[in-house]
Amino acid sequence: MSDSDYFEFGVAHDRRYTLEHLWLQLLDEKDGTVKVGMSEFLRADYGDVVRVILPHPQDTSEFILDDEGTPGIRDDGEVDSSPDSVSTGDEIGLGELLVTLRTVSDRVLINSPFPCKVLELNGEVEDNADLANDDAYGDGWFLIVKPHDDFDEDQFLDANEYVEYLSEL
Repeated sequence: MSDSDYFEFGVAHDRRYTLEHLWLQLLDEKDGTVKVGMSEFLRADYGDVVRVILPHPQDTSEFILDDEGTPGIRDDGEVDSSPDSVSTGDEIGLGELLVTLRTVSDRVLINSPFPCKVLELNGEVEDNADLANDDAYGDGWFLIVKPHDDFDEDQFLDANEYVEYLSEL
C-alpha cells in the first residue's frame, strides 16, 4: 500500500466512544447533557462526509428524505414510518435512527446508543458537512441530548479503550 492509502485520524481524550464510532462529551454533570459527534475514524473508514442528516422535531414530519437525501413531501400526505426514516420528535429511543451520513461512497445510518431527549441540533454541520470532516471533535458535532435516567457514561469506551478497539478492527 502506498502512503496515500492511509488516512491519519485522532481520538479526543476527553470523550467517551461507542462501537459505532460516535463520541460523547458530558457537558454538564449536574443536568446530564451530552454532546454527540462522530469519531474521525468514520471519515478514515468511509471517506469524506458529503452530507449530515439529523433528526428534526415533530413539526417537520410532513417532510421525508428521498433516495438522494433531499427533502420532499409524500404524495399521500402520510408520515414515513419505514425503518430508514429519520426519527421525528424530541425523544429518540435506544436503537432508533440518530444520524445519517452520506459519504463519497456510502450511506451510513447510526442509531442512538441510549434513549434521550434532543435539546439542540447543529444546523451548521447539516449546511456544511466539511465541519464533520475538518473539525469532528469541535465545530463538527451533531447534537446535544439529555439521556434518560439510566444513562451511565462508564458503559462507553474511554479514549484508550477506543484506540484498543480500533486496533482490533
